[in-house]
Amino acid sequence: MNEKQIKQLKDQLTQDLKDVKGRLHVDTHLETTELSNYDNHPADNATDLTDQNTEMAIEHHKEEEVEQIEDALLAIENGTYGVCAICGEDIPFERLEALPFAQTCIEHANHDVDSDSRPTEEAILGSSTEHPLKDEGGVRDFNDSFEEVEDFGSSDSPQDADRGDQKNFYKK
Repeated sequence: MNEKQIKQLKDQLTQDLKDVKGRLHVDTHLETTELSNYDNHPADNATDLTDQNTEMAIEHHKEEEVEQIEDALLAIENGTYGVCAICGEDIPFERLEALPFAQTCIEHANHDVDSDSRPTEEAILGSSTEHPLKDEGGVRDFNDSFEEVEDFGSSDSPQDADRGDQKNFYKK
């Protein structure tokens, strides 16, 4: 990597750091929409809690991003920028251009999918409504449950139904 490319990446990192720090909230007080929780519906409290958790997660992500950018800027000052922290090989400029705070080459990047944080329902439910349960000792749904429920009633209007079904829709 030449000096011009390093300067370009340093400028980009400096601008990114300024942008991310500008989006960080200085006030750590979590806001609520209610003055009192005494007469609130539980769903209102749940909405406030969900909003607070989401905001905290976003702030945590921004703080991690600031730390990564600062580490990259420090590596530029130390002369170790653009070198893989694991194998010591040069990180391609294209990778650094796409992810300026990358500290590893693509071969040593973390490719692991965090399957532990996936919803537990995914272990049981399939992606099809035709057969939603796997054969692991559970009940197998051989009928299309969704269509049975839809036959009972739905919020569809006649315009949503197929042309052939509109005649039957009015007969019900």
